[in-house]
Amino acid sequence: MSGLLLEKKNAVIYGGGGAIGGAVARVFAREGARVFIAGRTRARLDAVAGDIAAQGGAVEAEAVDVLDQRAVERHADAVAAQAGGIDIALNAVSVMHDQGTLLADLSLEEFIRPIDGFLRQLFITSKAVARHMGRERPGVILTLSEPGAKLAVGGILGHGVSAAGKEAFSRLLAAELAPANIRVVDIRPHAVADAPAAGSYTKDLFERPAAAAGQSVQEFLEVGMVQGTLLKRLPTLSEIAETAAFLASDRAGAMTGTVVNLSAGALVD
Repeated sequence: MSGLLLEKKNAVIYGGGGAIGGAVARVFAREGARVFIAGRTRARLDAVAGDIAAQGGAVEAEAVDVLDQRAVERHADAVAAQAGGIDIALNAVSVMHDQGTLLADLSLEEFIRPIDGFLRQLFITSKAVARHMGRERPGVILTLSEPGAKLAVGGILGHGVSAAGKEAFSRLLAAELAPANIRVVDIRPHAVADAPAAGSYTKDLFERPAAAAGQSVQEFLEVGMVQGTLLKRLPTLSEIAETAAFLASDRAGAMTGTVVNLSAGALVD
């Protein structure tokens, strides 16, 4: 019996060139999956694919805009035709948004951007892959949210609503897809300690609040944000990726319609 968690699994990762998406892709490949990474920036996809190939993993990269529904469907159809189906999908595509602006100064566009952006691409990618999953071989759709889904603090209206929407989407989708033998699990990490150094958009996202506090982004994360966690630290890319591999595996086969809290115990109201 193989010790690999994802042997003979076909996995599609949207945002596979990003910090979280790339980390997950590398672990999925290490655990035996055939990985198909997609995203808008070819150079970043190629960098991740090169790392995986250098370790002997099976990987293919394709430039795809996840907001283009037809392009996403064509890509999923091509992957399924080539690989014989899709077993796992993860959407790790980020959407730049505002954090820190209160209602009085927040524009409608700033408020709605993460809600529309995150939920639109989550709908598009989930619909595209679900057609090629389940039935005789189990399927798994993994999503990502944030503690903002539960926080009661000022300045994160759009972010908090979008995070809550992603968790609700995942829970309701799990109910729809369970009869087809497809699980849906949401992963809720906090800000990720080593993500900015890996090229995450959070470096730009937290630049303004960090400057307001007289700190660098890394200081803002490692000094300020950790105080709102039980473990007094933030999760790492490795922890997220390793957990995602377990959740995508048959060992987590009874888990669906739930949120896995990887926030290091972010305190929520």
